[in-house]
Amino acid sequence: MSGASGSNPYTSRRLRSSYASTVVSMSLVLLLLGVMGVLLLNANRLSRYVKENIGFSVVLQDNATEADIAWVRKQLDVSPYVRETKFVSKEDAEQELREMLGEDFVAFLGYNPLPVSIEAKLRYRYANSDSLHVIEQELKTLWQVKEVSYQKSLINVVNDNINKISAMLLLFSGLLFFVSFAQINNTIRLSIYSRRFLINTMKLVGATRAFITRPFIVKSALHGFISAIVAMLLLLSMFYLVRSEVGHEMLQLVTVEIIGILFLCLLAVGVATGVVSTYFAVNKFLDMKPDDLYY
Repeated sequence: MSGASGSNPYTSRRLRSSYASTVVSMSLVLLLLGVMGVLLLNANRLSRYVKENIGFSVVLQDNATEADIAWVRKQLDVSPYVRETKFVSKEDAEQELREMLGEDFVAFLGYNPLPVSIEAKLRYRYANSDSLHVIEQELKTLWQVKEVSYQKSLINVVNDNINKISAMLLLFSGLLFFVSFAQINNTIRLSIYSRRFLINTMKLVGATRAFITRPFIVKSALHGFISAIVAMLLLLSMFYLVRSEVGHEMLQLVTVEIIGILFLCLLAVGVATGVVSTYFAVNKFLDMKPDDLYY
């Protein structure tokens, strides 16, 4: 009975509609996974970017000569913990403080009390309180150095927040993966459910399990492949729209390498989930009695 109904135009339209809804559902789920994948792949890069903007200030002695200043800066530049340095003259420090206060304090005092300093940006591996304490003690041994200044509380807060965000992101990604797997699995099971009578008919005429299961698995693998492509196109379109609003900084988050990794991951998840879900769904209906198919 199912074989006859499977050949009429109405049933064919229903099957095509079922295929389309399956691909759309899988594509949307994979799109969510893709967005989360971008965050995960860039989590280390974003953490590194934040940490490398943490720095410290080396305040020099008032009697330090230009040669002394150049020597200290060179020591910082060749050290393993400094990414870049910037010399801040008394005039530069005066300008920065004047803009911050909104008034000319030098005219009021009659002289510029601000010292010469060197601003240094850390490499991300050393952007923690313990490393900065060691660096501070090391620099204080130089007679040209008067003081090493940095915000200890800010560094602790930044590192604590990065660790918390990374843990939450990893946990949320795991939950989203399982929810996505369940959603794709339910979508495929419903699609197979609509063809349960066809499966039963093939079993009654003597078809083997492998013969019955193979076309369903092949079609599900194809749906997973198409869904991964659709999800990737939607993801790239989303990034293009965001880039037009945010700017070209978005290109640093979406490189060719990340696009390739994302596509392979979405392809693997889409195809693997489709094949596994289809295999168990088809075998479930193969094991059912004909009377149970009506419930």
